Amino acid sequence: MRDIIARMGILGELIQFLWQRKLYWLIPMVLTLILFAILIILGSNPATQPFIYTLF
Repeated sequence: MRDIIARMGILGELIQFLWQRKLYWLIPMVLTLILFAILIILGSNPATQPFIYTLF
């Protein structure tokens, strides 16, 4: 399990930090923020805009 987290880079370190500090309730919020960041990045790309706008 630690090998998988080590390969994830910064995101893996963040999850490992939250897990060690027993801040389990923060993990869904962090994952939601990451999902929104991915949607914003994909929505700003002209090639992927039509696919993102059809989701909403």
